[in-house]
Amino acid sequence: MIFSTIGQGLIWSILGIGIFMTYRILNFPDMTTEGSFPLGGAVTVAAIAHGITPILATCLGIGAGMLAGLCTGLLYTKGKIPVILAGILVMSGLNSVNLFVMGRANLSLLGHPRVLTFFTQLNLPDYYDLIIVGLIATILAGGLLYYFFTTQVGQAYIATGDNEMMARSLGINTDFYKTLGLVLSNGLIALSGSLVAQNDGYADVNKGIGVIVIGLASIIIGEVLFGELTMGERIVAIVIGSIFYQLLVLIVIQLGFNTTYLKIFTSIILAICLMIPQMKKSLKLTTGFEKGRSGAND
Repeated sequence: MIFSTIGQGLIWSILGIGIFMTYRILNFPDMTTEGSFPLGGAVTVAAIAHGITPILATCLGIGAGMLAGLCTGLLYTKGKIPVILAGILVMSGLNSVNLFVMGRANLSLLGHPRVLTFFTQLNLPDYYDLIIVGLIATILAGGLLYYFFTTQVGQAYIATGDNEMMARSLGINTDFYKTLGLVLSNGLIALSGSLVAQNDGYADVNKGIGVIVIGLASIIIGEVLFGELTMGERIVAIVIGSIFYQLLVLIVIQLGFNTTYLKIFTSIILAICLMIPQMKKSLKLTTGFEKGRSGAND
């Protein structure tokens, strides 16, 4: 079970990395996530069911997610619709798109190859195939994203999130970089959805419900565990946070809790993790105030 949990944490961490691009860098939550995640799985599974190779099908899933991000970006930057509302509009529309792509509410991969099939045929121990695929996908996604942040385009993207007015004064087209961020972010989220669907053996239109909370939990848990980090270290922290979250879910299951209520468990974990930094600040302020009073009394 531990190896399965680690593998799950790796492929779900890509979701967290995708959300990180908008939530932490551009400072807004992108609700497109809950549409592009199942979209990646739906397109990939439908493509494999029609005889397309798993690798190419996965790339098609990524491309579909990027198009979803582009739609949100255009509604936000050109249509002047608030980003949260734009994301909700696209998310709602993608539900119908997923139904159209699959032709039904869910679609099975039974009897069809998957990206894990090659490693499964190597007769490795149970769940090693999932860990290997998760590692490859995570290293590629995290490595390419880290390289992107070191480029001039990546630096302009970061500047857009840090201080939009300053970025504009420097001649940076902030609308372009916001749209670019949404495109890349949703491409990564769709990749995670594609890998999760292939691991589960099916795609479902309802798989996107609540995934933004899971992704945020990976980000927040990583930040709580490691504190202030560089950009590269943050990406690694998200991966570790995702694995840690999956381990917490495993503990809950092993304790005999009803898995039907995992969503509320996730929400509670995220709420606690979000409150921890503020609690630390309050504790420091209280401690400093008490020390100050003690020194004054002396």
